Amino acid sequence: MHENKTPRPPAPNDIRLRKVLDDTLTAPHWPEGFLLRTFEHGDALETEHDVARIPLHTFRHHALALHALLEEVFDDGTDGPFDEWWPRIAGDAEFDPALCFLAIDGKGLLAGAALCRTSGFVKDLAVHPEARRQGLGEALMRHVFLVFRERGADHVDLKTNTVSNTAAFRLYERLGMIKVGWEG
Repeated sequence: MHENKTPRPPAPNDIRLRKVLDDTLTAPHWPEGFLLRTFEHGDALETEHDVARIPLHTFRHHALALHALLEEVFDDGTDGPFDEWWPRIAGDAEFDPALCFLAIDGKGLLAGAALCRTSGFVKDLAVHPEARRQGLGEALMRHVFLVFRERGADHVDLKTNTVSNTAAFRLYERLGMIKVGWEG
């Protein structure tokens, strides 16, 4: 296993948010032309680079496309190259490919993703800039909530930054997420 035993400390303005998974959850409304699938271990077998905006005709491209999407959206360099990122993700004890939700657009391109941990933590939520302002992030989060409730979870948590990621923070507030302490 390639686990990071010492998590990075929160950056200034980082907060932990929680959604209680009660009976008030509503089903996602998917924007027209998008389909959802989960990640599969076989998706990481390709080694070519720059596949983020190449149609995903085979499942093998999804891992590279996910990595490229995360790099483009977050643009902070913390994930490192694919060959370092993928073993870290796949080797994480909390990685379950069934909890990596991929939104594919009508052209077969990866438009958004929610990468979740088995503990009910959303590690990454990313929507490609060309697919924003259509409700895709909200649909992904609502899907995450329902999946974790079906798995018996009481809540879902995530980390965000209230200053550098204001649009996401507003989305999470609209979804009824509340601030909780870092210790959970």
